[in-house]
Amino acid sequence: MAKTTGATALMALDAAALDLETTSLDASEARIVQIGALRMNRGKIDTKSVMDKIVDPGIPIPSASTAVHGINNAMLRTAPDIRKAWQGLLEFIKNRVLIGHTIAYDLTILAAEAQRHGLPWQKPRSLCIRHLAPLALPDLHDPSLDKLAAWFGIRVEHRHSALSDAQAAGEIFLKLVPLLQERGIRTLAEAERAILMRSMAGLRQGQEAGWERPVVDPSDTVLSGGIKNYDTYAYRHAVGDMMAKNPVVVAPQTSLLEATKTMTAKGISSVLVAEKTQPGQPLSDYGIVTERDVMRQIAESGAEALKKKAGTVAVRPLASIRENAFVYRAMSRMRRLKYRHLAVVDEEQKLVGMISARDLLKLRSDAAIALDDAIGEAENAADLANAWGTLPAVVNSLIQENLDSHKITRIVSEEIRSMTERATILAELDMKTGGYGDAPCPYAVIVLGSGGRGESLLKPDQDNAIIFEKGDPGGPEDKWFAELGNRMAAILDAAGIPFCDGGIMAKNAEWRGSVGLWESRLEEWVSHTNPQNLLNVDIFFDQAAVYGRRELSIRLFRKAYEAGSQNVGFAKALGANVESVASPFNMFGRIRGENNRLDLKLHALFPLVAGTRALAIRHNIAVHATQNRLAGLLALDKGDVGLLGRLREHHAFLLGLMLQSQEREIGSGRKPTNFIDLGQLDRNQTARLKDALSDIQYIPNLVRDMMF
Repeated sequence: MAKTTGATALMALDAAALDLETTSLDASEARIVQIGALRMNRGKIDTKSVMDKIVDPGIPIPSASTAVHGINNAMLRTAPDIRKAWQGLLEFIKNRVLIGHTIAYDLTILAAEAQRHGLPWQKPRSLCIRHLAPLALPDLHDPSLDKLAAWFGIRVEHRHSALSDAQAAGEIFLKLVPLLQERGIRTLAEAERAILMRSMAGLRQGQEAGWERPVVDPSDTVLSGGIKNYDTYAYRHAVGDMMAKNPVVVAPQTSLLEATKTMTAKGISSVLVAEKTQPGQPLSDYGIVTERDVMRQIAESGAEALKKKAGTVAVRPLASIRENAFVYRAMSRMRRLKYRHLAVVDEEQKLVGMISARDLLKLRSDAAIALDDAIGEAENAADLANAWGTLPAVVNSLIQENLDSHKITRIVSEEIRSMTERATILAELDMKTGGYGDAPCPYAVIVLGSGGRGESLLKPDQDNAIIFEKGDPGGPEDKWFAELGNRMAAILDAAGIPFCDGGIMAKNAEWRGSVGLWESRLEEWVSHTNPQNLLNVDIFFDQAAVYGRRELSIRLFRKAYEAGSQNVGFAKALGANVESVASPFNMFGRIRGENNRLDLKLHALFPLVAGTRALAIRHNIAVHATQNRLAGLLALDKGDVGLLGRLREHHAFLLGLMLQSQEREIGSGRKPTNFIDLGQLDRNQTARLKDALSDIQYIPNLVRDMMF
């Protein structure tokens, strides 16, 4: 079960619906006589995991209370007291958000019982459907349990039975979730914040009566959810840094005996098998034989097994990982697949190395690795949402560990790519089930913009496209991929990566097409520099493949840069884009913010990224990340090399400010924005920001100087 944080989507919560029956409605003196609870896992009620227990309150039950819930003193003879029932309750609700109707009352009773008997108690995060209902159903004037159940057509079997009321509350909550999402309330923290903002009067009345608050203030919680103090090596290094770069490859005719001797002599635990006995070929050319494979063969056939040919025993296809992926992803993939070896491939899916569990033994597991497991195993949008909801907590922890912001944004980008890849796989499976069949031709799904550059922040949207091998617009191939794009987009939106406001998604015709159509689009963009074409270039020239036939994307990426570099007018028009950004300084040289908040994307990241991209296109520096483009421009030894060097440092600093700001917004239940609060910067940060913004003012001059 993934750790719940404020960023966890409501549809993906691991929760427990709870209700208590008591000796009185007066919370100051009431004792528990019945506990009813059931678990809720990612949008589904687990009817097999329930708690239904009568508890001896230690005092007589008043007849008026018995008349309500039906529990009398005679029924308490064999019932445990609260001390004996307590540990079972804590285990049942452990790490879960409590859901209930008028949950403040139940929380108050639980806290009082804990204090009365000296029992351990830490108030869990909770949501009250009485307070959530008006947010989702403003026309419903009576949010009582009975009225809400009737509104949604939910039958309450035994009203005022704790388990029955808990189940009704759970079912009502699940009905409210999509309605809340329509109103922009998607995460746990957003729901908590919305309740606090709307229901202050009602909350004050409850507190005056001595009741607990039904929700915590998300601003007071720790977003990291207890994730801290772990080795960040797995986040600082790529797989390519640790892999064996010259894996041993044997011919298929090699006997298992000779293969075993080779492994023993070289101190390795596996060999690859291929006709061409060297790396650098397509991944599909290789199989693998491991020590365990040899042992299994011997167990089955005895010594005769060593005469078998490696080609007949080799396992195919190889599980793989990209050399630019972070080490945490390799650890995750091995654990999830239960493999001890992974092939390492380049962007063209050619084998360049191997990495083994032995290489990774010194590293520990942690939250981000669990995140990747969850994405890779996701069976639906709720599973993806649950995985995505843990990402801000990982980012929070990595910020605390002072990990370089370029690395953190690469990690966020990796997760967006992984989410897009998994959404595509799920969409494909849905289409097969729906009778659409397999893809009509090879294709690649690509991410665009910051996700393609590897510079994603915590305010993502869907920037994606599809390149397919052949087919005309409106033809059978295009229609198949249109359906794929629609389903993929719907899954990502439900999982927490919303639709792109600008429509840059493969479900829209202008963002999918055959290789030939994309090539004609590129020619149009480069030849006719109107504003829309320049906007498309800003997105497309950052593209990276995440699924399918990746070479379709790679060839198009290289061709785009080559074409762009050869058209001087096109490159010049791209450079002119950065001149339109207004200065962030006022006439006294102070940073000019709206309500002391500055749009950091508009005034800093956009001109830096766009100016660097324009120069990279002009000089055919066909790389993705802004820092790599700046490094390529520095290598030219032209223009203001001092400014170029400072821009690399500024870029990392600006990304860090944005990550910190967005992480705070998400944790407090706000939607992440591109603004930073200038009042939250310390003196050193303010000085660095002024330096960065001052240098960015010179980017138009830099672009003009280096364009020709």
